[in-house]
Amino acid sequence: MIEVVAELSRGPVFLAGEALECVVTVTNPLPPTATSASSEALAWASAQIHCQFHASESRVALPPPDSSQPEVQPESQTVFLPHRGERGQCILSTPPKILFCDLRLDPGESKSYSYSEVLPVEGPPSFRGQSVKYVYKLTIGCQRVNSPITLLRVPLRVLVLTGLQDVRFPQDEAVAPSSPFLEEDEGGKKDSWLTELAGERLMAATSCRSLHLYNISDGRGKVGTFGIFKSVYRLGEDVVGTLNLGEGTVACLQFSVSLQTEERVQPEYQRRRGAGGAPSVSHITHARHQESCLHTTRTSFSLPIPLSSTPGFCTAIVSLKWRLHFEFVTSREPGLVLLPPMEQPEPATWTGPEQVPVDTFSWDLPIKVLPTSPTLASYAAPGPSTSTITI
Repeated sequence: MIEVVAELSRGPVFLAGEALECVVTVTNPLPPTATSASSEALAWASAQIHCQFHASESRVALPPPDSSQPEVQPESQTVFLPHRGERGQCILSTPPKILFCDLRLDPGESKSYSYSEVLPVEGPPSFRGQSVKYVYKLTIGCQRVNSPITLLRVPLRVLVLTGLQDVRFPQDEAVAPSSPFLEEDEGGKKDSWLTELAGERLMAATSCRSLHLYNISDGRGKVGTFGIFKSVYRLGEDVVGTLNLGEGTVACLQFSVSLQTEERVQPEYQRRRGAGGAPSVSHITHARHQESCLHTTRTSFSLPIPLSSTPGFCTAIVSLKWRLHFEFVTSREPGLVLLPPMEQPEPATWTGPEQVPVDTFSWDLPIKVLPTSPTLASYAAPGPSTSTITI
C-alpha cells in the first residue's frame, strides 16, 4: 500500500498565466519496524492540468461530437488520460510532466516531488452555471507494475484577467532592482512580475471614481435620481448607490435592487424553445436590498460582490454579465399623501388607506466585475488544497 498526497502550496485559486506549484509526497505507511519484504514500488507518476467543459443539453445545442472523441472518456487502464471517466469535453490541457520513474520505498519512507506549470491564459475562467460548466483540475496519475493507473484529482479555481495574453515578460534586467544575495529563478521572477502587473491593472480599473447620475421615470413622470460612483468593481467589493426621491413627481412606495449575473447562450448555440429547450438566458441573484420609501427623500444601499462568484467573461458558447436589477412600486394617485394631519383640534385616531392603486416597473443597469487577488480569494473562500489517494 502506498499513500500519495498532493498539496498546493498557495491554495486552490490562481490567475491565468500564473505558475501553479504542487508538492507530491509518496509514502509507504507501514511502520519502519516492518520487514524489508514490505517495500513498495511505483513504476511512474505523471501530472497534467486540464479544463473540462460540460453543457446542459436542454439549453445548449452543440454540434454533433466527433466520433473519435466521445462525450465520456474511455476507461483506459494503461494510458495516462487525466480526463478519464469525466463528463464533457477536455477543451484545454497542459503537456504531461513525469514526476518520477521506478520508485521504491521501504516501510516508513517517503519522498516528495515538486510539480510546476503555468496556467494557460487562453482558457475560460472556472465557472459552474446553469447552461455550461468550465472545471479545472490537476490530475496526477500513478501506476504499479502490471496494475491499472490510479488518478488523483486536485480541483482548481482559475480567474482570468483579460489583456494579460498580449503582455510580454521584460527581458531587460535593468527594469527592476535585484540583489546579488538573493537567488530567484526565471519562472519565479516572471510569476511575481505577472501578479504585480495584474494587481496594478485591477487597481487602475477599479479605483477611478466619478459620479454617474440616472433619472428614473415611468410613463407618468419622474420618480427619482439614482447615483453611483463607479461601474467597474472587483470580487469582494461593495456596490454602493444612492437614490434621491425628493425631486420626483411620482410617489414611490417601495423599491428593491438586486445584484445579478446574466448567463446567456450565444445565438448560434441556443436550443429552440419549441424543441423542448430551456430558456437561453438565466439570472442568479447574489445580493438584494428592499426598502419601503414613501415620504423618503434620500436613501442608499450597499450590495457585496461574493468572492466565490465568477467575474464577467465571454466565450464562443456563453457570456456572463453583471447588472443591478431595480424594481419600483409607484402610486397612480398624483400627490399621494399618507401621513396624518400635523394639527388637529382634538385627539383622533388616524388610519391609513386600505388600498392604494399602484404600478410597477423595472430597470437594469449593467456593471463590470473583474477578478481579485487569488490569495484573497483563497483566504475568503477556502477550498481543498490537499488531496490524498491510497494505491
